[in-house]
Amino acid sequence: MAVQVRRVQYFHVSVKDEPGAAYRILTQLATADVNLLAFNAIPTGPENTQLTLFPENPDKLVAIADRLALVMIGPHQAFLVQGDDRLGALAELHGSLYDAQINVYASSGVSDGMGHYGYVLYVRGQDYEAAAHALGV
Repeated sequence: MAVQVRRVQYFHVSVKDEPGAAYRILTQLATADVNLLAFNAIPTGPENTQLTLFPENPDKLVAIADRLALVMIGPHQAFLVQGDDRLGALAELHGSLYDAQINVYASSGVSDGMGHYGYVLYVRGQDYEAAAHALGV
C-alpha cells in the first residue's frame, strides 16, 4: 500500500449528547448508501456533541442530510492519509509540511493492528493548496 494521501471534504453536525444520537445518524446514512471514509465525535459542551463526517461522495451526503433535515456545516477540507504502518511514517508527513512552513492545527489517526494506518490532517484554509503540493496531491 505504501502511502496514499488524498484530499477529502468533511462536514459537521451537532447533536444532543444522548445514547443513540450517533447511531441514529450513522444508520440513516448507511441505509442511504452514504459511505464514510472517516468519522469523529467530540463533545462541544455538557449537552451537545459534534459529529464530523468525511463522506466518500460529498454531494450524496448533502442530499441525504437535506432529506433528513440535518443541519450540516461545511464542506471543509482536510487530508486523509492511509498507508503501511511503520516507524516514522507520521513524522515524514509532518516533516514535509514543516519544510513548506505549513502548520498542522489538528490531526487524528489510528493503526489497524495489522500493519496499516489511517490519519486525518487538518490545515488552515489559506494553507490547503500549499499543503496539497507539499504532500504530493
